[in-house]
Amino acid sequence: MEGLRQPRRSATLAAQVADQLRDQLMSGRWPVGSRIPGEQELAELLDVSRNTVREALRSLIHLGLLEARVGDGTYVRVSSEFEAILLRRVATARAAEVVELRAVLEEHAAGVAAERRTESDVARLRELLDAVRESNRTGAMTEVAAVDGAFHLAVVRAGGNALLTELYEYMGTALSALVAELPWDADVAGEHDRWHGALVDAIAARDAVAARYAATTLVRLTGRLAADDLVERHDNPTPERSV
Repeated sequence: MEGLRQPRRSATLAAQVADQLRDQLMSGRWPVGSRIPGEQELAELLDVSRNTVREALRSLIHLGLLEARVGDGTYVRVSSEFEAILLRRVATARAAEVVELRAVLEEHAAGVAAERRTESDVARLRELLDAVRESNRTGAMTEVAAVDGAFHLAVVRAGGNALLTELYEYMGTALSALVAELPWDADVAGEHDRWHGALVDAIAARDAVAARYAATTLVRLTGRLAADDLVERHDNPTPERSV
C-alpha cells in the first residue's frame, strides 16, 4: 500500500540511548532544572561513541525535554513529552483561551474533590488557604501565583483522578504565569480570599454544587482581571524610550 514501508528490525544506537535518557527524566532521577552528565561521561557510562550520545541528546532537545545552554551544558526542561507539548501549545494560546480551559478543568475538579476528599485533603487545603491569604497581603505577584497554583493543584489532587492531576500539574507553569501578570489591589485580594475560603468550605462540606460554583467564580475573577489588563495595555501603551 502506498505510503507504508517495512519497519526497521531494530532501533539505532542513538534511539536506544535516547530511550534510556528519557527514562532518567520520567523517573525523576534527573529532576527538572538539573544539569545532566556531559557527552563524554554519558558515552563512557553507556559504552557508545560521543556522536551517538550527541544524536540522542539532539532528539530530546528537539522534543523540548532538554535545553542546551552554550558553554554551560544540557539541562532538564520538563520530565515528559506530554508536558513539553502542552507547554508549547499553551505558550501560543491567548490568555482568554487559557482561562476558559482552566474553568473547565477546575469546575469539574472542584466537584469531584467535594465528593471524594479525605480529612487529610481538607487539612492540606486549609493550610494552603492560610498561605494564599498571607501571600495576598504581601501583594508580591510571583508569590501569589506560586501559592495559588499549589492551592488549586491540591484541589485537583483531592479528586483522586491521576490523569487530571497530571494534566493540571503540567499546565501549572502557564496558569501561574498568567496570574503573575494580573493587576492586584486590596479589593481584588479580598475577593480572592473570599472565594478561596468558600471553595475550601464547600469541599469540606462535600457540597459539590457549591464547590463548582466557587471554583468557576475564581476563574472568572482571573479572566476579568486579564481582560481589564489587556484593555489597559491597549489604551495606554508603554511609550518607546528614545535612544
